[in-house]
Amino acid sequence: MNPDVATDLKDLSATLSSVEAVMDLDALRAQIAELEEQAARPNLWDDPDAAQKVTSQLSHRQGELRKVEELRSRLDDLPVLYELAEEGDDEAAAIEADTEREKLRADISSLEVRTLLSGEYDERDALLTIRSEAGGVDAADFAEMLMRMYLRWSERHGYPTDVYDTSYAEEAGIKSTTFKVTAPYAYGTLSVEQGTHRLVRISPFDNQGRRQTSFAAVEVAPVVEQTDHIEIDEKELRVDVYRSSGPGGQGVNTTDSAVRLTHLPTGIVVSCQNERSQLQNKASAMAVLQAKLLARRRQEQQARMDALKDTSSGSWGNQMRSYVLHPYQMVKDLRTDFEVGNPSAVLDGDIDGFLEAGIRWRRTQ
Repeated sequence: MNPDVATDLKDLSATLSSVEAVMDLDALRAQIAELEEQAARPNLWDDPDAAQKVTSQLSHRQGELRKVEELRSRLDDLPVLYELAEEGDDEAAAIEADTEREKLRADISSLEVRTLLSGEYDERDALLTIRSEAGGVDAADFAEMLMRMYLRWSERHGYPTDVYDTSYAEEAGIKSTTFKVTAPYAYGTLSVEQGTHRLVRISPFDNQGRRQTSFAAVEVAPVVEQTDHIEIDEKELRVDVYRSSGPGGQGVNTTDSAVRLTHLPTGIVVSCQNERSQLQNKASAMAVLQAKLLARRRQEQQARMDALKDTSSGSWGNQMRSYVLHPYQMVKDLRTDFEVGNPSAVLDGDIDGFLEAGIRWRRTQ
């Protein structure tokens, strides 16, 4: 075997070994055995919420173990592929082995990034809110482009999404939207997307074809669980009901079923209009409000820690990524310097490179 290839395989094995150590495979197998025992109990579905949590955790843990075991198996098979290619002087087989080595490198790197997600809420589902900012109708259109980008990313990975509320702009695009992404480590992964995104392009809404810069804000919060103790006093809430607007089924738009909640102490406003019943919409809106209050509490704790450390490294919100469609084509993250020359692919949900770079960057802060 080529000495460079042998060295590379040795390095890949060392990286995978460190990932296996961080994941603690023996502990993971013990957790799976315990969850399998819970899932086998005859009274499991007496409490559907608890049952859902057990089955979801079991599926997630089994998937994690299967993923790392498959990577190890593929890595063990690679030297054999190279030996067979050399013995048969088979160029096609050698190319196939090189291709598998590069794919394996990317897959191990992706799993290594997952092990960097060790924050308090990183394992949870994510709640994304996107708002159009400066830039008028172009900003509203950009906010809708970002919404589609994250929904397409979720779809590519097979992650379910649930859109709670979308406020449509008058001419085109959206003023704001809030939706949930259900996936292992969704919050930890997507939290690096928080901040202001900037679009530069020839505006399709300008009849003189001038270049326009517009902005949209992305906010990411972890979904609240029962253990979080986010209590909301009904006296501190203003509840408004109204008729749903925008595209929707006939039944959605004919009654005052949409709900807007205003949390008076903080001024946080959330709304939900995706369900037919006012009660369901209020319950969903409360879940969104709790998530935003949890995120605020976490930010306040982080701010206090940053003040103690006398550093501003936590203030990486603000402008964090540029999407340039004219005069050249490029998407660049302003924190990590990661860039891609194909904005169409990025806006179609191909953002894993940005997410991985963001997670690695955050670890260095």
